[in-house]
Amino acid sequence: MFTRLLEAIGLGLEERRIPYMIIGGQAVLIYGEPRLTRDVDVTLGAGPERLPEILEFVRASAWRVLAEAPSEFVQRTMVLPCLDPASGLRIDFIFSNSAYEQQAMERVRRLEIGKAAMRFAAPEDVIVHKVIAGRPRDLEDARSILLKNPGLDLAYVRRWLNEFDRSLGERYLRKFDELVKSAT
Repeated sequence: MFTRLLEAIGLGLEERRIPYMIIGGQAVLIYGEPRLTRDVDVTLGAGPERLPEILEFVRASAWRVLAEAPSEFVQRTMVLPCLDPASGLRIDFIFSNSAYEQQAMERVRRLEIGKAAMRFAAPEDVIVHKVIAGRPRDLEDARSILLKNPGLDLAYVRRWLNEFDRSLGERYLRKFDELVKSAT
């Protein structure tokens, strides 16, 4: 079920030359503790100006857009939520072209799934995303990645979380340091 969907996502985005990386629960399955997930989170290395191409891709794939007014919804949230009716799985296309996302796109890890060389966020970048999301499940995911992957570039994670702290007025770095302590 996930294999077919991931393959379709990877092949379709590569065909359209839209940079992407899989984040969220699907990436945690690779780097952390396996868990049930009912969605696929896809960060696009593109802004909302590429929405028409994504909408064409979604329609060609027989997926359903879950937002009533996709253009307005994407402008407001930077996310295009979709559903694959065949599997019942949700796909969230996340538009982003920030300096952080550009660097994360360069660090992806490729994993063969079917006929696609899928682009998964590096474990450090999954941790950054999970700490920023901040829900208990996300923090546990980040902790499991820390436990299962010795030798991670923690300075990279700290640098980006510090940047987000300064720009958003948050305390992500403190949350991360607490996770590191609990994982050692």
